[in-house]
Amino acid sequence: MAHRRGRAGIGALKKKGETSKFTKKAEEIKETSLQSALDTVKQLEIKLTKFAQTHHKAIAKDPAFRHKFLSMCAPLGVDPLTSKKSFWSFLQMGDFYHELAVKVAEVCYAYRSRNGGIMSIKEVQNILVRRGTKFRLNEVVTNYSEEDIVLAIEKLKQLGSGFRIVKVGGTRMVVSVPTELDNDHVQVIQLAQDVGGGITVDMVSDMIGWEDDRVKRALDLLLSEGMAWIDKYEGLEFYWFPSVWKDSFAL
Repeated sequence: MAHRRGRAGIGALKKKGETSKFTKKAEEIKETSLQSALDTVKQLEIKLTKFAQTHHKAIAKDPAFRHKFLSMCAPLGVDPLTSKKSFWSFLQMGDFYHELAVKVAEVCYAYRSRNGGIMSIKEVQNILVRRGTKFRLNEVVTNYSEEDIVLAIEKLKQLGSGFRIVKVGGTRMVVSVPTELDNDHVQVIQLAQDVGGGITVDMVSDMIGWEDDRVKRALDLLLSEGMAWIDKYEGLEFYWFPSVWKDSFAL
């Protein structure tokens, strides 16, 4: 029996040694894979930098090209908007989005008394265009898209300014007040958008299937915040939402 235990002990030692070798090999492969991944990322960053230097005018002038470029940067963790590295400074993208954010905020504040602090990204863009607002990016006068405005709002959001994006149906809206809008509020605004801007309590109840009290709670908050207006016509109370009126109704 003692002899058999000895053989078992030797076998266990051999097995332990083999396990140790496997563990060491696995660690070596892991380190090699990690270093290989880091080297690959570094090479991609170098290629991305060369691409930016070669195509900087297109990045500056064409919003669609600009966002394709930013989508290339994101997987590598590169953010030309905030990077302090000198080789990104020539793009001047941080300054561009900062200036755009200021102009977006000015529009939102100017129209807050009319819409209660909620308006579509498209309307913001249209107002900036009507005002003749222009920006220079890398010495080039550039156009700005809805995606540019969304990125600018993200910069405002990071400052804790209360600005944020909500989606109403297929429309992206910017909210510039700290009021929290829940799903009920968004659904009511979406319904108003679908019917052209004006709804009644009965319309919401019939189309969504809510109890009148639930509809009133949602409408009362939107009304108190100035996001909806109320108008009485032939004994009916119509709630109007300036933020979703068609462009032809825009002030």
